[in-house]
Amino acid sequence: MFFERLKKALKWIFISCAVGALTGTASAFFLLSLEFITDTRLNHPWLLYLLPVAGLIIVFFYSRFGEKVEAGNNLILEQIHDPKEKIPLRMWPLIWGGTLLTHLCGGSAGREGTAVQMGGAIADQFTAVCKLTTTERKLLLMTGIAGGFASVFGTPWAAAIFGIEVLALGRIQYRGLGPCLMSAFTAHFVCLLWGARHTPYQNLVGLIPDFGFSALAFSAAVGVLFGLCAFIFSWSHHRLSALLKKKIPSISLRVVAGGLFIITLSLILNTHRYLGLGIPPLIESFQSPSPSYDFALKILFTVITLASGFKGGEVTPLFFIGATLGSALSLILPLPTGFLAALGFVAVFAGAANTPLACILMAMELFGADIGLYAALAIVVSYLCSGNRGIYHSQKLEVGKYA
Repeated sequence: MFFERLKKALKWIFISCAVGALTGTASAFFLLSLEFITDTRLNHPWLLYLLPVAGLIIVFFYSRFGEKVEAGNNLILEQIHDPKEKIPLRMWPLIWGGTLLTHLCGGSAGREGTAVQMGGAIADQFTAVCKLTTTERKLLLMTGIAGGFASVFGTPWAAAIFGIEVLALGRIQYRGLGPCLMSAFTAHFVCLLWGARHTPYQNLVGLIPDFGFSALAFSAAVGVLFGLCAFIFSWSHHRLSALLKKKIPSISLRVVAGGLFIITLSLILNTHRYLGLGIPPLIESFQSPSPSYDFALKILFTVITLASGFKGGEVTPLFFIGATLGSALSLILPLPTGFLAALGFVAVFAGAANTPLACILMAMELFGADIGLYAALAIVVSYLCSGNRGIYHSQKLEVGKYA
């Protein structure tokens, strides 16, 4: 019995670390290429006018080679809940190329979805090689999610919990914690070894309020607003996606229409502030109050981009939305701008993804342990106020928030 357990443990150590190493390598080259693509777009603003063309290229490759992987992150969650068929390895180059094209021409999208999909596709290749059972395959896909998330954001503790928490609302798959931890930390360090850089956010030393009722009350109060913001993002994303599919059945016409709408919005507003990842305005939100409309316009740009068929994730835009909303609230609340931006950064994502535990750890990994209590309060309130349905429609509802 002992040697059987030891053999199984060693097998999972090997598999988890191998998945983490490969996913970290894939994420490193993705981050480096994304950095190059973003710099190219910033240096050549005219690339925005090619956004409809980029959409057509993405549609062509997905319709020709990627019909089985079109669902993206939701496909991985579906295969964990109800394993049916192997995730094709071509999900990796398709989402990598699709995301880079989206960002090159100014689509408003993130990067987590890309990393998670690459991680899931890489991980699933071990199913046949290691002759894994259906139950073991579920754990394997969790390690791919954790490795992708950890390597793209540099938050391995949060990534490990995200890998077991994102699957279902109301139930956490703790049996996957060990493999997810090994995959997440391996992916994180391998990504750093390749020279990939993560976005540095402001150090909050000196900005964390002293413990007291006032700071706690304000943290809970803004959590309500962050939760409502997360709900609006998720609801509008799902509704617009369904509406566009109904009104414009052709995916080619949808991406062209979405691209033209993004171009028109940018021209009307006379700004490129809401295109791509939006890292510069996100960084600025920690240093000075953001315009009160920043978060709403980023929701609009991101929802149109993703609902019309462009590729990328939702998480970095959610960071932007939450941080700028929190930053704007510092104009009316007696709390530091950077502190409120940090709360919004993690709380809106927690509400939209229904992953409060992972986001509490992320807050402490990114902004220090001192923010933990305030972040936990804002995150839990946001989570409770954001509704049962988040950005991942394949996330199972095991126990509702209000049961």
